[in-house]
Amino acid sequence: MNRFPEIPELPDIPELPEEDLPPGRHRLLKEHLMSEIRHDAPAPVSAPAPARGRWLRPALAAAAVATAAAVTFVLLPSSGGDDASARPPAAATVALLEDIALAAAREQPYGEIRDDQYVYVDSKVSYAQHEEGEKTKIPPLHRAEQWTSVDGTRKGLYRETGRGEWATEPEAQPGEPGYEVTTNHRHLSTLPTDPDEMYDWLRGTAPKYSGQETDQAMFVLVGDLIRSTIVPPEQSAALYRAVTRIPGVTVVEDAVDAAGRKGVAIARQDPDNPTRDEWIFDTRTHQFLGERSVASDDYSDVKKGQVTSNTAVLRRAVVDEAGRRP
Repeated sequence: MNRFPEIPELPDIPELPEEDLPPGRHRLLKEHLMSEIRHDAPAPVSAPAPARGRWLRPALAAAAVATAAAVTFVLLPSSGGDDASARPPAAATVALLEDIALAAAREQPYGEIRDDQYVYVDSKVSYAQHEEGEKTKIPPLHRAEQWTSVDGTRKGLYRETGRGEWATEPEAQPGEPGYEVTTNHRHLSTLPTDPDEMYDWLRGTAPKYSGQETDQAMFVLVGDLIRSTIVPPEQSAALYRAVTRIPGVTVVEDAVDAAGRKGVAIARQDPDNPTRDEWIFDTRTHQFLGERSVASDDYSDVKKGQVTSNTAVLRRAVVDEAGRRP
């Protein structure tokens, strides 16, 4: 196993202005939303409750709560005609992922984290909304805050500008259905730290909870983990090194997150939909900035190149209570 030196903790990223920011996000296909729900999230009074399912991509939680009852799902044609999703990552992609893994491994730990605490993630988000007979709506970028129980045994909290706040249910515990893909910090600390073992874990786990093609399910699961929680440094590094073995992973040189920060992206074209998922990193520090999805072809009233989802992680911390800010 590699041994990594530690460097001082990176400073918190300040809030950035709303103007001149790119529009953003939501997935059309049912497999990418409703079949991935992994726990219920009771909605605020003004929003319809989500349908029950298995594995919800955490960044899509708020959008699902607000739009699940009104979304029209369309089975989209495959856009992977050139077999790009089957190609191994190029040497430049592997090299960038190694740099990202090294940066992740060196991140300053958050100190002793107790089971009764909460992981806090402060984000700027926008999720496209699709309603039957209506044009796609992309709301202005706005703030979303999430508090997740460190050990998954307590209710969490989700707060979103314009929609209010609601409690999220405790996560599955060992032996219960869905435990493998829970994102609480305590579970993530039990994942493999060896890249080969992490790859095997991803390949054996992700398809169980997603109707997606296996490699895409693996890529999506990694994106869920790095965006919405705090992954311990060794497990984080192993995740990025495991991604070097996923076919179809590429680099997008000029990417912009929901806070307007420019970076470089690790990306993968969804083989079943005209959508490319991107994880955006700072070009100098290789710190994770955010995630977005970009239309890779025209569909419905969405045009090729349009950003259909957008997330920027502004701050992560560990706090003592749900609802408390650091």
